[in-house]
This record gives sequence, C-alpha cells and structure tokens, in this order.
Amino acid sequence: MTINQLSSGDLIADRRADYARLLAESGELQGAAELMAQALELAPNWAAGWFRLADYEEKSGRKEAAIDAFGKTLRLNPDDIFGASLKLALLGAAETPEQPPSTYVERLFDDYADRFDEALTEKLDYSVPEKLAALIDRTSGRQRFRHVTDLGCGTGLFGERVRDRADFLEGFDLSANMLAKAEGKAIYDRLGQADLSLLPEASGLFGELAQERTDLASAADVMMYLGNLESVFLIIDRLLRPDGLFAFSVEKAAAEEGFVLRPSMRYAHAEPYVASLCAGHRLSLTAVEHTVIRMDAGLPVSGILFLARKEA
Repeated sequence: MTINQLSSGDLIADRRADYARLLAESGELQGAAELMAQALELAPNWAAGWFRLADYEEKSGRKEAAIDAFGKTLRLNPDDIFGASLKLALLGAAETPEQPPSTYVERLFDDYADRFDEALTEKLDYSVPEKLAALIDRTSGRQRFRHVTDLGCGTGLFGERVRDRADFLEGFDLSANMLAKAEGKAIYDRLGQADLSLLPEASGLFGELAQERTDLASAADVMMYLGNLESVFLIIDRLLRPDGLFAFSVEKAAAEEGFVLRPSMRYAHAEPYVASLCAGHRLSLTAVEHTVIRMDAGLPVSGILFLARKEA
C-alpha cells in the first residue's frame, strides 16, 4: 500500500489530495502544497496526508514548513511507517537515528516486492548478487557449502546465484511480500521473517533453529537499511560455524569512520568502521572490493564488497 493509497477517510479531503498529487506531478509544487493543506484542514489527523504535504514543501524549498509537517506526521504515527524521523534528520531537525524504523523498511519493501527484480536489474543496473558471488568464487577456496543463510534475501537474487553450491539454503527477510516472491522461485529450503536491527534473541533467526549452523552467511545490499551494524555482527557471531564465511556489501561512505544517512534515506558505511566491527566479532577479512553497486538517478553508487571468515 503506497502513501498515495492511504485514504483520509474524508471524501472531499481525498479529492483535494488527488488534485494536489496531479499538480505535484506537473511540477506545480507550491500549488500542490496549498491544496494538500486544505485537505488537511478537513482531516487534521491524517498522517499520510501530512507526509505528502511535507514532501511537497521540501521539494518546493520551504524547509521549515516541511520540518513542521514531518513532525506532525511522526506525532500522528509514532511507529513511523513513512520514515519521517529520517527526513527530519536529513533536514537537520533531529539526530540521525542509529537504525531506521523497522516498520518503515518493512512497508518500503512490501510495496516494492512486485516490481523489485525488474527495477533493480533492468533500470538500476544492480549488480551486487553477481559481484558478491564472484568474490566468493575467487577468494573463498570453497566449491560447496553445507548450509547457507541469505540475510535480507529479498526476492532471492543472491540465492539464485548460490543455490547450486549449497546443500541447504535458507533465506530471511523483514518483508512478507518479498518472502512470498522468493518462495515463488522455489530455490530456498527454508524461508522466515527476521529483523536484523534487533539483538540475536529477538531477531527471529534462532528460536528453535540451531546456533552456529551456517557455513556461509550473506547480506547483499542489506546494510544500507540498518545504520548501526552492531546487531548484525552479533547475529553473525552466533550464526556462523567456526571457519564460516560472511559475504556482504555496503554503500561506501565518504567519511573516514562510522556511518551516514544519505538523501536517498539509505545509510552508507566507512570501510574502517566495518573493519573494526569484524575485528571485534572474531571475523578476519579475507577480501575487500570497491565497486559500483547500482545506478541512482543516473549516477553510479559506490559500494564495498567484503568477505570475512570467522576465527576457528
């Protein structure tokens, strides 16, 4: 369900919001904001409407008005399915969250699932699954894996590339719609819902499932939706068998340390930050590769691929 499909419950307010959307699509952002504000006079508790108004205000250059509308969105929707807290941080009105709201990430990919493969592979020249699989082939020294865990598996783009080398392949994702798409490909032996922003015991990755069960764990294009990666590395420490491998990617941060939130509402991570997490969680780096991972608005997005080995 997209933001434009979330009704206010008031027919006249919805109609004005529809007109506002048409104005915005034609580039008349100030007029769109004015009509959206009129709609909100009729439906003042409409969180999705406030988010749309904030978007129009931001794009028309009215920063303070956008901040006010994003703030109202967040107060009306504390679970933050729209990611208003990220927008406030980008506008300098709040601290950068350590993690994006899980509800926001889940809704984002639930909405994206039906067009995910086509959008990434045909329009954005997305290449992480192929490049990460190639990195494993070149540097791991292994031809086959007993147990592979694909974290943030999405629709299964990386799973497709490792299936013929895995005796058992499991995938986990936050989005139920993504998992349904992956299940339709019939490449995984087990699929489950999990939240990598949580500590291991709350993540959904263990429970009845064994710890230290995995020979190869992957996280292809997952870290940019996490920010602080401490929870992921705690999960990996518990998930991997001794001598197991962790293959993953990040968007490359220009900063020398830590992570940053970008206007795309994705996080980028610095190589020294990732290296320090590996060192602190019994992982030795086997390979590091700098590469372009996708296009965004016609521009290349720089990323880093990592392959790390858990100490025996």
